[in-house]
Amino acid sequence: MQFLGNNPYILLFFTIGLSVWVGKFSFKGYGLGSVAAAIIVGCLLATAGSTYGVKFHLDDFAKSLLYYLFMYGVGLRVGPSFLNALNKDSINYVILAVIAPVLGLGIVVWGAGFFGLPQGAAGGMLAGSQTMSAAIGSAEQAITSGALALQQGMTREQVDAMIALSYGITYIWGTVGIILLCKYLPRIWGVDARKAAIEFEKSHGVPNVDDAGLTAFHPFDVRAYRVTNPETAGKTIKAFRARFPEYQVINVERGEALLGADETLVLQTGDIIALGGRLESMTANMGVVGPEVPEARALNIPLDQAEILVMNKAVIDVPLKNFRNGPLAGQIQLQRIERGGVPLPIGLETTLHKRDVLFVNGLKPAVDKAGSMFGVIARHSTATDLLTLSAGMILGFLIGLIEFPAFGAMVGLGNAGGLLLSGIIVSSLSSRLRFFGNTPNAARNILEDLGLIGFVAIVGINAGAELLTQLTGMIALKIFVVGFLASTIPPIIVWAIGFHIMKINPALLMGATAGARSHSGPAREAAKEVGSSVPWLSFPVGYAVSGVLLTVFGYFAMMLSH
Repeated sequence: MQFLGNNPYILLFFTIGLSVWVGKFSFKGYGLGSVAAAIIVGCLLATAGSTYGVKFHLDDFAKSLLYYLFMYGVGLRVGPSFLNALNKDSINYVILAVIAPVLGLGIVVWGAGFFGLPQGAAGGMLAGSQTMSAAIGSAEQAITSGALALQQGMTREQVDAMIALSYGITYIWGTVGIILLCKYLPRIWGVDARKAAIEFEKSHGVPNVDDAGLTAFHPFDVRAYRVTNPETAGKTIKAFRARFPEYQVINVERGEALLGADETLVLQTGDIIALGGRLESMTANMGVVGPEVPEARALNIPLDQAEILVMNKAVIDVPLKNFRNGPLAGQIQLQRIERGGVPLPIGLETTLHKRDVLFVNGLKPAVDKAGSMFGVIARHSTATDLLTLSAGMILGFLIGLIEFPAFGAMVGLGNAGGLLLSGIIVSSLSSRLRFFGNTPNAARNILEDLGLIGFVAIVGINAGAELLTQLTGMIALKIFVVGFLASTIPPIIVWAIGFHIMKINPALLMGATAGARSHSGPAREAAKEVGSSVPWLSFPVGYAVSGVLLTVFGYFAMMLSH
């Protein structure tokens, strides 16, 4: 123990590594996850150290830096989703995503006052009951910024310990409760959500993609054929495509020469041509060219892949089925669509929204044409633009300096809130301007994962020694009751409003309820319950909106409860 106490960086990364390992354990699919495990492992290590007379303490600068990196990473992730939330079709999901966090905050603030809980309990209960670990940081910001003074007899360490304690007590039901509610609320209401999902699938052409797994089926293919049909020989490539627009002539081999695919090229008997198209098209007109041949030289054609940001007004709100017979049919394959960073099930009636991201592959000329047709094509590198990262961080700290009068004092977003807003601004601009200031997903995930787990681990380590002095059975019971109410009541009210007032399809409402609590687990369980991907359609916008609200509400929970 003394070795760990003398080597704080080893202590930190030992805690992070142990937390990730513990977080992998689950029972029937349910587990703590690495973030919740970090605060428990940190507390246990610190408590064990204190029994040997060793007090673990890690630098507050390191803790703040990790949290700030996390907050900026969150802003980068949710920025485009906020812009998507402005779409008129998403307004109901936005409203539900505001109702749930506000109700959770209100219940926590009421409970802390009603039961007379110690300072720090409200912030921890909000973070745990709403399973938003980032709220721990904003709760601490209320103290570190000086906006909330310590109560008489309370120390900074005791407040941190109470935040950690309340978080740990309320987190388990916060996770399990929302999963169970999203899964079984339709049954409680006497609604057949599976039937509703099937009806939505039929009317909107949304297939169930959750259980597809690895498949050998490829809708796009490239094959080689020898020209033997006299009706094709003697025609130009342009004339051939005019008769068969579902094919793309990619290459022509004549003797030892590769001639390319200029539209004025005249096809001759014995030529080998490489055709690209949908699999069903490749088998629909057998013999129109001639026999298929395994000619490697003609087929040695590099394919391209890209991410396309939907920006052109002409394709927005247009269902995908309208593009089936367009000029790109059979030339590119749409692998997936992301809306607000969340994969979206693809169906014939799926409509494109502004700032959706299309992941496509296919022939390079076709991919380039798709980029100009739908919006902006992104071929960014995997390198992180550290200049933009630095500028974004500085902007966030400057925004955090802005203060205004409230609660009888001068308050503001603080560094954490400023960085969150800065990340949203940067990612929103990058989504419009050809992905400038590139921050690849892998780099952003490092900011979020390492930042949050490291921060929470330090909170647990620094608070652990104080837990034994504050933990009593009665306090723990009161915290659990408040957390139970804050976890359970908001989703039920959100479901009732969405079902009875907004008339949302029950399968969609399951995903919207999960999004309103900013938790992907319930959406995944809801999709399994109804045997459909439909719940994922309503999840992304609410997930982004509620995630930001719950993150900053830790601060307000501390301010309003005292």
